[in-house]
Amino acid sequence: MIPIFDGLRDVTLASVAARMILSVLCGGLIGMEREYKRRPAGFRTHILICLGAAMTTLTSQYLYLCMHYYTDMARLGAQVVAGIGFIGAGTIIVSRRRRVKGLTTAAGLWAAAIIGLTLGGGFYEGGIFATILILLAEMFFSKLEYRMLDNAPEINLYMEYTNKNCLENVLKLFREMSVKVTNMEITRSQESEHHNACAIFTLQLNKHCPVERLLTEVNRTKGVLSVEEL
Repeated sequence: MIPIFDGLRDVTLASVAARMILSVLCGGLIGMEREYKRRPAGFRTHILICLGAAMTTLTSQYLYLCMHYYTDMARLGAQVVAGIGFIGAGTIIVSRRRRVKGLTTAAGLWAAAIIGLTLGGGFYEGGIFATILILLAEMFFSKLEYRMLDNAPEINLYMEYTNKNCLENVLKLFREMSVKVTNMEITRSQESEHHNACAIFTLQLNKHCPVERLLTEVNRTKGVLSVEEL
């Protein structure tokens, strides 16, 4: 443990202030990255969640140590972990194109709440170190994730098209490029005014067919209105 925090382990005015300030800083750092990427839950949301979680742990300690309410101090913290799921669920969006968005933001909210509980309990080292690791994961590991996705052997493709002949030409293109169709779902687009036909493909790529090239070739096919990777 870091000696500088030894005098802040007990519940005193200085330790309460230190825990609240650290929870605001740690929550704000996580939220800044989400705010920069214009996600639904950003700077202020992460601060409020982290600070609220810290206050929950502090309240449990105060009731036990100062008010002598001899109950389980972890009970209030457990409700934070369960309750944060409702807030996180509000940031997850499933579009009509079957694209799921907001999972990283929801996980960040949950992590901010856990850090708040950690700091509120006086485990300063754990909360600060966890914040650093979360920032590394959000800011730098995302680049590694994008590289892995570029080399992924299987992708999901969403395509809007005009007629049946167009779909047949696209399937023929897949065969020519040695791309295997493992699943295909055909429906009607609900997002466009004309309710064009749309298809969702699950494709197994080969090593010589990058995603960018596949999207370009499909987009060039006559009758294809739009195509994108899900």
